[in-house]
Amino acid sequence: MLQVGLNPYGLTYTLGLQGRGTPRENPQARGLEGFIDIATEIGARIIEIHNGWLTGMSDDALAALRHRLAGLGMVPIVSSGLPHEPHGAAIRSAVALGAKTIRLALTRILCGDRAALGADWPALVADVRDGIRRYAALADDTGVMLAIENHQDFGSQELVDFCEEAGPNVGICFDIANSFPVAEAPLDFARRAAAKVRHVHLKDYNVQFTDEGYRLVRCAIGDGAMPIADIVAILAEHHQSLTASIEIAALEARHVRLLRPEWWSGYPPIFAPEFAACFAAARHRRLPDDADYRTPWEREEDGQTLIDYELSQVRRSAANMKALGIMQGERG
Repeated sequence: MLQVGLNPYGLTYTLGLQGRGTPRENPQARGLEGFIDIATEIGARIIEIHNGWLTGMSDDALAALRHRLAGLGMVPIVSSGLPHEPHGAAIRSAVALGAKTIRLALTRILCGDRAALGADWPALVADVRDGIRRYAALADDTGVMLAIENHQDFGSQELVDFCEEAGPNVGICFDIANSFPVAEAPLDFARRAAAKVRHVHLKDYNVQFTDEGYRLVRCAIGDGAMPIADIVAILAEHHQSLTASIEIAALEARHVRLLRPEWWSGYPPIFAPEFAACFAAARHRRLPDDADYRTPWEREEDGQTLIDYELSQVRRSAANMKALGIMQGERG
């Protein structure tokens, strides 16, 4: 049911998208070329490309990349975001590559903390709603679908409402692990959003409970709390086929402080059984309270250690997804 590939955000150090601020931090950064090599290695059918790599390319270079990806049997998806680029910036890239989907992050909020940026939440929501509508209008005659992501900021019903308001060329990019940051159980989120899902981020977390809530710690897909097979089954009730990308979580753990009253600023009331379902789901394969949750990045280990860490998790994720029958095996 899923055509599975890779996106670059679990390889941010290896690919040069994340460093420690010095020009010589990562001379081994592999960039777009390295990303294509890694996607090829794991047998990716989908390749989700960071639009920052594409914006400076000429039309001829984009046409050559389109031809190359077709030869590799990879379907391109362009990855962008409302707060990161001018509205419509990714449309040129998508059209040139023949990509039918643009994944679109909506805000810079993380950990579900709507109050953390000091923003007026209703005003931010209004800006997002307007941004989606304008982006959708720009993409309307291109045949490109906007897939708005639950990027640790919005809940399932909020995303569904955005889609219904914006029109038929707006759907959801469902990051399956990003229900926890907004206090929703993964299966509840999947059931509410399924009909509008147009692209999937296969992500997983180990959860460590704290006095303030819980900490979300990156792990290989299939090694954490996510009920992946059950989520895929829910999506299959609504779709014969969907695209999906393996996305290992960030190099920094996400601390969701939902046991602090101020964290709930901007949220509607939640039913107790739904909150209980979220906590119950988060306890699957949970980390002990005293475990060292830090990644090599957080421990400030050397660059090669970081590269080995990222690559090993991508390879294990692909192997896990193939073992579950969610990702296709090697090409014949």
